[in-house]
Amino acid sequence: MQLGVCYYPEQWPESYWPSDASRMVDMGISHVRIAEFAWSLIEPAPGQFDWAWLDRAIETLHSAGLKIILCTPTATPPKWLIDQDPSMLAVDANGNPKRFGSRRHYCFSSEKFRTQSRRITSAIVSRYGNHPAVVAWQTDNEYGCHSTVQSFSESAHQRYRNWLAKRYGTVHKLNAAWGTAFWSQTYRSFDEIDPPMQTVTEAHPALRLDWRRFGSDEVVEFNREQVDIIRAGSPGRLVTHNFMGFFTEFDHYKVSQNLDVAALDSYPIGFTQMFFLNAQEKQQWAEVGHPDIPSFHYDLYRGMCKGGKWWVMEQQPGPVNWAHWNPIPKDGMVRLWTWQAMMHGCGLVSYFRWRQTPYAQEQMHAGLLTPDDSEAQGAVEVRQLANEIKALTDHVPLPHLIVKAQVALVFDYETMWMAEIQPQGLDYNALEQVFRIYSALRSLGLSVDIVSTDADLSIYSCIILAAQWNVSDQLLLQLTQSTAHIVVASRAGSKSEHMSISQPMPPGALMRLAGVKVQRVGSMAHGSSVPLFVASAAGAQHAIATGRRWIEDLQCAGATKWWVNSQGKPIVTRHHQLTYVGTCLDDADWRNLLDNVCTQAGLATQRLADGLRISQWGPLTLAANFAETAAAWSPKALLAQSQTQAHKILLGDTLIPPQGIAIWQVH
Repeated sequence: MQLGVCYYPEQWPESYWPSDASRMVDMGISHVRIAEFAWSLIEPAPGQFDWAWLDRAIETLHSAGLKIILCTPTATPPKWLIDQDPSMLAVDANGNPKRFGSRRHYCFSSEKFRTQSRRITSAIVSRYGNHPAVVAWQTDNEYGCHSTVQSFSESAHQRYRNWLAKRYGTVHKLNAAWGTAFWSQTYRSFDEIDPPMQTVTEAHPALRLDWRRFGSDEVVEFNREQVDIIRAGSPGRLVTHNFMGFFTEFDHYKVSQNLDVAALDSYPIGFTQMFFLNAQEKQQWAEVGHPDIPSFHYDLYRGMCKGGKWWVMEQQPGPVNWAHWNPIPKDGMVRLWTWQAMMHGCGLVSYFRWRQTPYAQEQMHAGLLTPDDSEAQGAVEVRQLANEIKALTDHVPLPHLIVKAQVALVFDYETMWMAEIQPQGLDYNALEQVFRIYSALRSLGLSVDIVSTDADLSIYSCIILAAQWNVSDQLLLQLTQSTAHIVVASRAGSKSEHMSISQPMPPGALMRLAGVKVQRVGSMAHGSSVPLFVASAAGAQHAIATGRRWIEDLQCAGATKWWVNSQGKPIVTRHHQLTYVGTCLDDADWRNLLDNVCTQAGLATQRLADGLRISQWGPLTLAANFAETAAAWSPKALLAQSQTQAHKILLGDTLIPPQGIAIWQVH
């Protein structure tokens, strides 16, 4: 349970550094991330390194007792390097290079930039790899930010063709797998295949899906090159990367296979304003962030690395600068977000940034200090946090505590790509469906592990496939052998790995397990809905749910009807312990359905007050209140009658104020 901060010594007079370091320690901060954007200052001219300023900065921080997370500076290649060889620039889908002047302007597929990336990484690792202050390394910064995973450069063209040749072996196999007979798209050689750009109408979906896979693999390989250099030159240090929220342009699981720690950048208010929430939700949660946005990412990244080690590398400390609207967080939210992260197993919460800069692109992004060196509200809350953490750890031993979730929510990046390529409905959003189901589970007081399709599912009482368009043999085997209650959302098993309609018909590999066959599908116009009724011999009585956006015409092949439409046709079915949902549901309807299923699975659900969320970490239970009114809660709701005295409050009270928290120890 450690606190950190992102610091840019190069952006401030050197006379500030000793005072900054001392104030960080006094505030309770132990870790400092530096140098992710410092390439042009480290190497101001080709081959001419200026290490002196960074040597002094590191020594200043080290002398104050701070631990350093040092970054490879590859996210911002300097102007001289780009001028030396403009082919390193990324190229957009219209064939235009992305010019110098911001950040992330390189192409992952550029062999020449790869060489420069390895060179600068080797140089900084050679210089500081064994420095006692350096305890961890961050590779690059926010891979893919500003839509930079896909580059349509000539280097990417050729590497994509080579990637396809390795994947398929022969162009004949590729033609057969893709179905290129359609629209006379047959290829004679891999050299004829171009990326999906500047076509008259949409490009072939199989080509687009493989292009997305290729782009993801380029990120994986780029990251691995840096990790290999770091491990060789800086043994014993942790290696991490800071992923972004609600970002699915590459497979984070595959990148994390080479990391020790998965880190994320958490901006709950910015995410609330920028993503798929409706206008009412954006207004309701404008100053606190949607209650489930932080924990969704906490539970996702906790499952990335072996051992579940994860950090928050950038935590929002105040208003940001990049959302459509940038409200001021309510007092108490920086503290609440941090405690919520720690009670999901986070080892380090690091705030972005130390001091707000008065110039350049991010001058409107708050820091712990204001530009005049005063402490902002975020700093006040960090001081409070540091004292609370010390009091808690002095009182309760916290060795190797873990989050023990009984619900697994399967998350698949390839499904996200498939859904973007062929949504079949303007407002269909697979990522949103995953989040809505997750949010419903959290509103029932349940702990959730968000896991990959390769994860061990045998330990869970309930398994949710919220969006799983392609079902692998390995995943099918685990589901078949599982004794858990399983919920399968619409469109599951509907596509092959080559983006064609599955055979057998959807839900494809899941057909026998689900006991249903999907005969027809349709997307529903915006605002349209289908009332759903409990299946009954007496016929439909009162609608208990509503289907929206997507509807499937299901044929029961062993399954029994649970919810039906007004004509009595099945929309939600059950077959043994598997529930199949052939539509998209509202939040309340997901909550009702999942409450029923999870209760049958033997899980203790509870209907939490709006804005109240609980998190369990070992013997500790956190209650966090995002709402505008106080909320009452205690662990008694989780305990049997004989156990009602087996808990004590460590922080806060049973009546939790708005933007407040309470922590209990439950024996």
